[in-house]
Amino acid sequence: MSIDDTSIGAAPHDSSPPVRVLLVEDQVLIRDSLKVLIDATPGLAAVGEAGTGAEAVLLARRHRPDVVLMDVRMPDMDGIEATRRIHADPACAGVRVLILTTFDLDEYVYASLRAGASGFLLKSATATELLAAIRVVASGEALLAPTVTRRLITEFLRGSQPTQGVRGLEDVTPREREVLTLIGKGMSNAEIAEHLHLTVGTVKTHIGRLLAKLQARDRAQLVIAAYEGGLIVNPAGHR
Repeated sequence: MSIDDTSIGAAPHDSSPPVRVLLVEDQVLIRDSLKVLIDATPGLAAVGEAGTGAEAVLLARRHRPDVVLMDVRMPDMDGIEATRRIHADPACAGVRVLILTTFDLDEYVYASLRAGASGFLLKSATATELLAAIRVVASGEALLAPTVTRRLITEFLRGSQPTQGVRGLEDVTPREREVLTLIGKGMSNAEIAEHLHLTVGTVKTHIGRLLAKLQARDRAQLVIAAYEGGLIVNPAGHR
């Protein structure tokens, strides 16, 4: 992770509280660098540091940060299991996890999303990209670019069989199924609106109803619902 990016671009000062970030990384040098970067950025604040997944779970309960910046490979407990435990813990309601890893492996992306992560970013990202990702995840959106979604479909699902029976899918209307399918294919709201000849506002309304019906936290979980509901056909022609 490069932190000498001169285009870090601070958010404007305002009266809103800073985004509180918990740093989870077993390499002290990287963790210290991330802390310096975040604490130097207006609108962000590091509220804790953990070197293992188990510590991450404890500190997430203690500090209830807005975003946990989570490494994957760590001693004691990996980041995916830590994410799963944080996501399942009522004491951590509202805590969002952004996976930050060196390893660009599709199974990591998919496992992270299944565990409840709201985003996935490589450590090769620039400082500007990292700070933007933290803000996106903190705002309640999923950091899941269409290119990442398409890779999941074309690479991970080739030879994988998604499970069936996502809770609430039977209550989804035909139009909502269309929207959910297009989300699973990696389309943005604007692309969905154009494809279905709807306004972006109408698409957002459908997405809001899908989130409620499927009890999904964000767009990333809707992608998982599309996979597991059998709405996506992989390149080999299997659901």
